[in-house]
Amino acid sequence: MRIGVLTAGGDAPGLNAAIRGLGQMAFRDGHELIGITNGWAGLATDFAGRPLAPAELIGVVGQGGTLLGTARYDLDNPAGGRDRVLEAIDQNLDALVAIGGDGTQRISHWLAERGAPVVGVPKTLDNDLLGTDYCIGFDTAISIVAESLDRLYTTAASHHRVMVVETMGRATGWVAAMGGLAGGADLIVIPEFPMTMDEIIAHLVKRRSSKNAFSIVVVAEGINLETIGGVESGQLSSEGIGGVRLATRGVGQFVASKIDEHGGFEVRTTVLGHLQRGGSPTAYDRIWATRVGAAAYEAVRAGKFGMIPVVHGSEVDLAPLSSVAHGQRRVPRELYELCAAFF
Repeated sequence: MRIGVLTAGGDAPGLNAAIRGLGQMAFRDGHELIGITNGWAGLATDFAGRPLAPAELIGVVGQGGTLLGTARYDLDNPAGGRDRVLEAIDQNLDALVAIGGDGTQRISHWLAERGAPVVGVPKTLDNDLLGTDYCIGFDTAISIVAESLDRLYTTAASHHRVMVVETMGRATGWVAAMGGLAGGADLIVIPEFPMTMDEIIAHLVKRRSSKNAFSIVVVAEGINLETIGGVESGQLSSEGIGGVRLATRGVGQFVASKIDEHGGFEVRTTVLGHLQRGGSPTAYDRIWATRVGAAAYEAVRAGKFGMIPVVHGSEVDLAPLSSVAHGQRRVPRELYELCAAFF
């Protein structure tokens, strides 16, 4: 079989481990692995696939990024991109493994509904795919957030400052909540459980009055600006797939400016940004990315197309792409209440 593999959307630590898991299993059984460069663009424009040699997968398990390259490519603008992908799969591949988040898996589901031999693999730093406990890159991202908070803690305490830390997180607050919990944040603001600016400042005043002269406030980039007294702009830059670059909203800086306006606090802002995507994956991401990559191969070998390996507890199961393609997995109240117990 000629098994194609692509990585689409944002890069994430662990992608190379997944490619390796898929590839080594395919090579073991005598199949060919075709690397598609730059995500869906490598199928929708000129076919950009080439056979990967086993030697190319040696030593990549600990490398960040993706050896295939990736892109946020809009298959619907201009129209016809999805049909070109269908044609490219039909002419060049016996199967395709698409590694990506909700946008990627919506496309994968659409292709599978039309008979394309597609299997998904869950990847998103936001950790918001429905139906799976694990998405490639999330553990590394929250580990980076936690380490960053550890480092900011010492300077915040030394200078008696409020540190506002902006993390990734579009419509959900998994990175902020879990990274903030691990890093000992004093307040976590996420989309699922909005706070007003008055509530944020009241919390800081309460901490100061109880002799806590510094605070670390973690804010997810996707929180509603209007809830905290801001104005949403209609001029945000696009990511090329119908979304917007939420980091350009300046949520962290806005929160810091409002705290500063209140008076009585020395405030600094840190936007972690792409640091959360960079560097080597954690051991957890290496192991689980390998497992879901290998499981994707097993699905291909068994002809179980239109499926995606998902993680439930300590097991990898197969689920229909339809179960992850629509909707979002949001931070549950009980987890947020655990975070809030330490505010």
